[in-house]
Amino acid sequence: MLAFAIRRLIQAVTVMLVVALISFVMFRFVGDPVNQLVGVDTSPEEREALRQALGLNDPMLAQLGRFIASAAQFNFGISYQFKQPVSDLILSRLPATLELAFVSAVFALALGIPMGIYTGLRRNSWVSRAILAVSLIGVSLPTFLIGILLIFIVSVNLGWLPSFGRGETVRIGGWTTGFLTKSGWLSLILPSITLGLFQMTLIMRLVRGEMLEVLRTDYIKFARARGLSARAINFGHALKNTLVPVITITGLQLGAIIAFSIITETVFQWPGMGLLFLQAVQNVDIPIMAAYLMLIAFLFVLINFIVDLLYVSVDPRIRIDWRA
Repeated sequence: MLAFAIRRLIQAVTVMLVVALISFVMFRFVGDPVNQLVGVDTSPEEREALRQALGLNDPMLAQLGRFIASAAQFNFGISYQFKQPVSDLILSRLPATLELAFVSAVFALALGIPMGIYTGLRRNSWVSRAILAVSLIGVSLPTFLIGILLIFIVSVNLGWLPSFGRGETVRIGGWTTGFLTKSGWLSLILPSITLGLFQMTLIMRLVRGEMLEVLRTDYIKFARARGLSARAINFGHALKNTLVPVITITGLQLGAIIAFSIITETVFQWPGMGLLFLQAVQNVDIPIMAAYLMLIAFLFVLINFIVDLLYVSVDPRIRIDWRA
């Protein structure tokens, strides 16, 4: 287990180095940082002095090494737009994005897995067919359209829930949370449903497909022949063997929720990292764009690392193959 974890850790570090290289090269050609920091009346001498101070005249390898070393210390420089350290801006927006992603993931798992199990076990019932028909909405409609429809129906017409913002927040140390206020919870409902609806549908269909596949295997037939109860067969044998692909998709979708929350945060004006990244793109704020890419890559790598460790715990065959 330890050797398996060390090997995965080395692979994760390699991936992060590649992402750092891609981020450095890609954003190097977005625009001249000096033009974002100075005005039109700045003299060429002052521009050249600023380029020298920022190290933009150094060789590319030296700049790359400095970028990687700074990123490892969570230092991405100063934002061109906000004139503040990028790390402070991200840390101030990170709680909002993580809370939205957490609630969306819980919503997707809490509904997707039971619905997948039910539609897999009772695949011919009218309830299962109705669930599958309704689930097409989560797959077919784009996220921004779902968000706009929810705002129009629930917020504008019915007036039940707020349509934008995060509500009241409480600061605990360096962390701001809306979990401790009523308006914070009310503000979370619509964006979390919008963000988690596609993931819920995907998880439901995955669990259903895996359940149908497992229920047709020989060892399930032998379990029925031995006289085991339907509960023991369905949940003790069939469901357990569907966990590996479910863990895979769930882990990847959790990273996708964080990475692709940009649209949802924009529709609901949610003050998270996605909205910050969109503003950075509009203003060619390269430090924020690079920091966002690095942070999202780190979250994906971390989630995949945890998923790999869960593989070994859930499926003993992986552990046996690794030892072999």
